[in-house]
Amino acid sequence: MKKKVSIFWFRRDLRLSDNVGLHHALHSNDKVLPLFIFDETILSKLENKKDRRVDYIHQALNKINSELKSYGTTLTTFCGNPLSIYKKLIDEYDVQAVFCNRDYEPNAIDRDKEIYYFLREHNIVLKGYKDQVIFDRNEILKKDGNPYTVYTPYSKKWKEALKKEHYSAYDLNFDNFYQQQFSDIHSLEDLGFEKSDIEFNSPILDKSIIDEYDKYRDFPAIQKTTQLGIALRFGTISIRKCVEFALKHNEIWLSELIWREFFMQILYHFPKVVHQSFKIKYDEIKWRNNEKEFQKWCEGKTGYPIVDAGMRQLNETGYMHNRVRMIVASFLCKHLLIDWRWGETYFAQQLNDYDLSANNGNWQWAAGSGCDAAPYFRVFNPEIQTTKFDKDFEYIKKWVPEYGTSKYVKPIVEHRFARERALQVYGETLKEQ
Repeated sequence: MKKKVSIFWFRRDLRLSDNVGLHHALHSNDKVLPLFIFDETILSKLENKKDRRVDYIHQALNKINSELKSYGTTLTTFCGNPLSIYKKLIDEYDVQAVFCNRDYEPNAIDRDKEIYYFLREHNIVLKGYKDQVIFDRNEILKKDGNPYTVYTPYSKKWKEALKKEHYSAYDLNFDNFYQQQFSDIHSLEDLGFEKSDIEFNSPILDKSIIDEYDKYRDFPAIQKTTQLGIALRFGTISIRKCVEFALKHNEIWLSELIWREFFMQILYHFPKVVHQSFKIKYDEIKWRNNEKEFQKWCEGKTGYPIVDAGMRQLNETGYMHNRVRMIVASFLCKHLLIDWRWGETYFAQQLNDYDLSANNGNWQWAAGSGCDAAPYFRVFNPEIQTTKFDKDFEYIKKWVPEYGTSKYVKPIVEHRFARERALQVYGETLKEQ
């Protein structure tokens, strides 16, 4: 006799607290089998076998598994194609339902559709829930029913719609897990990966940082940002917990959380942005796309110290301060006239907190091609940005130790020339708009 179970499928929600889909699974009539699938389709694209994101996920799952042990169960892990895994699961178990939390990326939507139709053929329902956002796909719309494409009115509507029920935590019934012998999850070696230098710590909301977030968030030399991007990306912290904290402590940090949801709903409603400019006219820009200059940008050898510091921080740590992300992105698109997609792809490879919707949205913002973008004629001056946000060169000297010596490279391009060139190229393309 096959054991009757429901499955909870962990994805971007790697925690046992305040997890909506898991809440509903554990309050259902059947014992719940916790599941995680290491998707080979995704893993096979990662060239760096010490990818910090894989290691972070692995450590988060180990923490979940150790917690599950105290509830008489274990985390069942597989490595492979999700559809193939579900074929095995329904052979082994009498699966009543599969619970999960929704994902809004195009590839994830396609994957979930495939699983949904397969399960339906076997009279098994796939139940998806809203967990990684406060407001779901069609909950914040304009009066005409269309999605917002400008942040400010979206944010206003978001705040007007917000009620306590939207950020109240969900309780979990830990008595309803399927009882089974504990076992270890797949090792990193099983997956073809190696240990990195990242260390998973349960994310915390630091009052001392968030209370002063609006004052210090733009200064890269001091650690005054939450660095919760990776936790929100993989769901090791609840968005509801973050919003509740932001409402009490800092409205500017709340606005950053709303930006995150804004870009998610843009990606959901306009999936073309993955490969195309939101403002399609921008795809006609005659990018220079000089490969040698792109390589110098990647390596942090442009001769612009704030740009080079940011790129070296990224390459060494997998993280870059948010203000500096804007500066280096603007520099690539405007100063070097290199297609924003090149930069977006490089960030996707390097960032620990890489999130498709935010990465795409912010790169298109910097390039001027996005839905709510900086105008094309806004060209960040790296020297002015340095004067404003790193006037004592603390950040620059940390990451570019040869700055100020004869060993430091000359600027790859002169600012005024680059700015005028960008305005001309952009202007010629967009003059009909």
